[in-house]
Formats: sequence, C-alpha cells, structure tokens
Amino acid sequence: MRLLIVEDEKRLATSLARGLTAEGFAVDVVHDGQEGLHLAGQGVHDLVVLDIMLPGMNGYRICAALRAAGHEMPILMLTAKDGEYDEAEGLDTGADDYLTKPFSYVVLVARVRALLRRRGGSASPVLTAGTLRMDTAARRVHRGDEEVALTAKEFAVLEQLVQRAGEVVSKADILEHVWDFAYDGDPNIVEVYVSTLRRKLGADSIRTVRGAGYRLEAP
Repeated sequence: MRLLIVEDEKRLATSLARGLTAEGFAVDVVHDGQEGLHLAGQGVHDLVVLDIMLPGMNGYRICAALRAAGHEMPILMLTAKDGEYDEAEGLDTGADDYLTKPFSYVVLVARVRALLRRRGGSASPVLTAGTLRMDTAARRVHRGDEEVALTAKEFAVLEQLVQRAGEVVSKADILEHVWDFAYDGDPNIVEVYVSTLRRKLGADSIRTVRGAGYRLEAP
C-alpha cells in the first residue's frame, strides 16, 4: 500500500516514514500544504496521513478540497491541538480518523491498517486465496498449515496480488503501490520479487501474463 505523509515537522515525518516503510508500506513525504494537495490529488495513494497546521494550506482545507474533487482515499489527521471542536472540524471536512500529538506510533499503525481494511470493504485483517492466508495485522503468511517467511517488500508485493487474486496485476500497479516516488531504479525489480515469491510459494503460484502483468493462482 502507498501512503502519503503531509507533515511539516521534518523529524516526525522522517520517523513516521522510516517506521511505516519497515512495515512494508511505500511512503511519500511532503512538508507543505499546497504540495501535499497536489500529490494527494494525483490519486495514487491508498491513504493520507495529514497534519492540520501546515505552511501554505492547512489540513482542513486540503481535506475539504480532496473530498470536493471526489477523492475517497482514507485520511488520518494529525494535530497538536486538542479538544472536541478541533476533532469535529477535522471529521466534518471529510477526515476518516484523528490522532492528537503526541501519539503512540503503535496506535497510528493500527489506525492506518484499520482504515485500509475498511477501504477494502472488510473488517478482517486476514486475506485468503485458496490455501494461502495472509494476516495483514500480524504480518504472517501461511500456505495450508505451513508458515512462509517473507520480507516486508515480499509481503507488500504478495498483498497486492492476493487482494486481486485471479486478476492480472500490472507491473506498474505493483511499483506504484509498493515503491515510493523516490524510487528511480530498474522497474524489473518487480520480477525479482515475483521470482522470490514463486520459490517460496510454489512455481505455479504466480502466472506471468505476457505484456500485461502477473496473476495469483489460488494454491
């Protein structure tokens, strides 16, 4: 999943990005409200972590503008403010959830995962495809009764395929959601991870559809 952090406290933004990247997310970071609106408006992010007090444009206006433009990605608002009226204003402009600084990083990750599950139409953190079972909360994968050890990036690539099991997922889609804007390396990196997943899950688990992408065959 690809996240956008719009936060002008650079140390906090860097810390959040580092932690969420370790969790397997692709993370883009900006420190200015107008730039945040521009990037979020491209519609490539699965969730936005949005500070309220920002230079250029505050979080309330960004959120309202995104909703007015028809963007439906979950928005988690962060603010140093406290009080029910601030929270109400954030939710009234279209935010899905709200955290007041200082907050627990563990709680933030839990809120992010809950919002992403809700967006996918399921309250369960467990994704299944045949005998393959992914627990996105515990970050564990089982094939039948056997647990399969995956790195964070392997997990993220597989998650994209499991969410659309039986469908063709293009290399561009996987790059867009698993790697961030800063990645300018070889797009064939996707093939490397697909190859590794085949070794761990079975050679026939992921089919290459020539010229189109990859399709997860339910084991």
